[in-house]
Amino acid sequence: MGNGKLIILAGGISSRMKKPTDRNLEIDNKLVEDADLKTKSMIGVGKDYRPFLDYLLFNAREAGYGDIVLVIGANDNSIKDYYGYNNSDNNFYGLKISYAVQPVPEGRTKPLGTADALLWGLKSKPEWNSNYFTVCNSDNLYSVKALSMMLKSTYLAALIDYDRSALEFEQNRIERFAVTKKSKNNFLLDIIEKPSSEIVESVKDKNDFVGVSMNIFSLKYNVVLPFLEKVPLHPVRKEKELPEAIKMMANEYENSVYCYSLAEHVPDLTSKSDIEQVKKYIEINFKDFSFEKNK
Repeated sequence: MGNGKLIILAGGISSRMKKPTDRNLEIDNKLVEDADLKTKSMIGVGKDYRPFLDYLLFNAREAGYGDIVLVIGANDNSIKDYYGYNNSDNNFYGLKISYAVQPVPEGRTKPLGTADALLWGLKSKPEWNSNYFTVCNSDNLYSVKALSMMLKSTYLAALIDYDRSALEFEQNRIERFAVTKKSKNNFLLDIIEKPSSEIVESVKDKNDFVGVSMNIFSLKYNVVLPFLEKVPLHPVRKEKELPEAIKMMANEYENSVYCYSLAEHVPDLTSKSDIEQVKKYIEINFKDFSFEKNK
C-alpha cells in the first residue's frame, strides 16, 4: 500500500445535481434516483452501478496513496454504507479510509464551503501535522498522472494547472472555469473565477496556454491550516472557499504554490446532464477495471 495522504471533499449537498433538467437524458431511472438521493460521488456510473468515487479511489491507489480521508455531510449515509462504518481505517482493497464530518452550522441550510471542509478533514488527522497531503474534489475523476504529480511535488504547495484547450466540455462551460495567473517561474499569483475574455487574454503565455484550476492541490498541513481558519466568506455565496485560502497563502508566501501544467480532460460530475458522458468515459477508459488487483 502506498503511503500518500489524500483528502477528498465529498460533503457538499449536490444542489446542482439534484435540480430537474430540461434536457432529454438517456440515463436509466436508477441513476436518476442516485442523483436525487445520494451525494454525487456515489452515483452508480460504472459497470454494475459501481459508484463514481470507486474510480477516483482506484486512481489514487495506483498513484501511491494509501491513507484516505473522505469529508462527508452529516446527513448522508451513502458513503459509509459502501466504504465502511468505522470512523477511521476502513480497509477498502488496500486503502485505509477514514471520515471527517462537515457539519451544517446553525442557521444555515448547507455547509460552509470547501475551505471549511478541508479544515474539518485536517482536524480529524492531527497526526498529519507537518506532513504533506493532497486534496481534491469528489466529483472530478483526476488521472493517476495528476494525482502522482501532486504526491511527488517538491514545493511548499502546488496545483495542477490544466490546459483549457484540452478539456472536453462545451465551450460556454469551459469559459466559466477559474483561470490561473502565474509568475514567469510558474508560481501562482491568482485564481480568477468566471474570467472575462480580457482576463483570459491577459493570462495567456507565449504559447497561448491558458491554465485552469480544477481544485486539486498539494499542501502542507501546518502551512495551510491558518489560512483555512481565517479565509473570509465569499461575498455572494457566503461560503469559505478553498481557492481563496490558497490565494491568500500564495500572497503571503512568495513563490510558494507551484503550477504543474497538464493537458488532459477531467471528467466532471456536476449535474444530471454529465452522467451519460462520465459513464461513457468510464466504459472506454476502465475496460479492465478491477479493484481486486494489487491489494
